[in-house]
Amino acid sequence: MSRVTRPSAARASLTYLWLVLAAVVLLFPVLLTVVGGFVEPAALIRQPPGLFGGDYTLASHLHAWQQRVVPLLPAFFNSLFVAVVIMLAHLVTSCLAAYALVFLRTPLRTPVFWLFLATIMIPYEAIVVPNALFVRALGLGDSRVALVLPFLANGFGVFLMRQAFRQFPVELHQAAQLDGCGHGRFLARIVLPTVRPSVTALAVWSFLQGWNMYFWPLIISSTDNSLNTLQTAVFALKNSEQSAPDLQLAGITITLLPTLLLVVFGQRWLVRGFTAGAVK
Repeated sequence: MSRVTRPSAARASLTYLWLVLAAVVLLFPVLLTVVGGFVEPAALIRQPPGLFGGDYTLASHLHAWQQRVVPLLPAFFNSLFVAVVIMLAHLVTSCLAAYALVFLRTPLRTPVFWLFLATIMIPYEAIVVPNALFVRALGLGDSRVALVLPFLANGFGVFLMRQAFRQFPVELHQAAQLDGCGHGRFLARIVLPTVRPSVTALAVWSFLQGWNMYFWPLIISSTDNSLNTLQTAVFALKNSEQSAPDLQLAGITITLLPTLLLVVFGQRWLVRGFTAGAVK
């Protein structure tokens, strides 16, 4: 028995060692960024930079919030607005569309579903310019509505919720119809609580997509700095008169913090939601 278990234990040890080394390599730039925002500016200029073992301070973070060249507080609320609105819109549109594709017997539901899938295959760079021209033609340029308008629906969200709804027993839907349960009540009280992991995964994924958006806010708010999100504000801070490395690292840390928290605390829901229905 020992001859069988020793190779497997050695193999497991090598696997864990490799995973630890890979995690260190992948997370080391993030660690440098976070730590660099809490050290003195002189320690960053030093060669090599004195990131570890020195005195840590919140001065860079406080200065990043208080400086007026590129205000970060309005940019923070703009990013929060974009992320929350996109998340709520994705939940509503994806759940309603998926419900129609699964529970409503319409002859065009399969072609419509393939149309949703086709939107996932279109590169984002191919539609950003037409979207910008369309939004400006509507007279909505340089407004908060323009920041979220093209992203209120998403084909991936429809696909994810459709796959989750397909695992729902058809017999329960038929029984609910016999009891006089309407579509809205059936969706809200029976279907959505059953597929809660997929709903949570879609919410976390949509929030991260909205929070990390950079290219679209940079284009649509090019003439109005009050519409800067955190991503575009940090980029503008880099090119401003106060282009100090400690301020840039503090701004990047502020931008990363919600993403890291969601990934750490929402990873379980993401995995459960994206793998729901994989094994029947």
